[in-house]
Amino acid sequence: MLFTLPLLGLILGFITVGLFSLLSSLGWYGAVVSAIFYMVFYGFIHTEAVMDVADAIYASHSGKDAYQVIKEPTVGAMGVLYALTVVLLKISGIVFLLMNHLFLEFIAILIISRLSLLMLIRVHTFKSSFVTKLKESLSNIYIIASFLLFTLIGSLLTIEFILLLIEGLLLALIISYGIKLKIAFVNGDVLGATLEGVEITLLLLVALVR
Repeated sequence: MLFTLPLLGLILGFITVGLFSLLSSLGWYGAVVSAIFYMVFYGFIHTEAVMDVADAIYASHSGKDAYQVIKEPTVGAMGVLYALTVVLLKISGIVFLLMNHLFLEFIAILIISRLSLLMLIRVHTFKSSFVTKLKESLSNIYIIASFLLFTLIGSLLTIEFILLLIEGLLLALIISYGIKLKIAFVNGDVLGATLEGVEITLLLLVALVR
């Protein structure tokens, strides 16, 4: 599953671009629908992680147990506001790339964000039994093979893939360690929030360059 995790990004990217192709006659409205459905396709699980992480960070500021807060089934006001911000930024970025026909760059970003998760699973120690089991199953052979395979695929999509990959990996480290500095642990929610941060930032960088 971990070896083919970037494949999920590739598939979701092509489905999103395909949906936009069907709705392209609607212009920006078709792009918005396609961008929203990209998030629907992965079940909003990473967006939900942003809520939990935001609540945990603000709870830690007031001396509360961040881990206890992040595991609560409810969500606070700050979590909702940060999730709303992420949704707006992400949809806007995807719409911009779709409207400017930067389809391959968009797909490359989705691959890179999931390659960054493989790296983070390898480098972090987790306060999560599930992610810890995933880490134990992720041998060096699997992660190297996955990076080589999907770097090759990504390079066929765009010549800028390796540069975007380096930027994405650095962003993932900065974001995840930044969150860890605030709440003192890393779990699956931190991974999800980091993925959202990587995708949004890379969408912005590609938009600025183009």
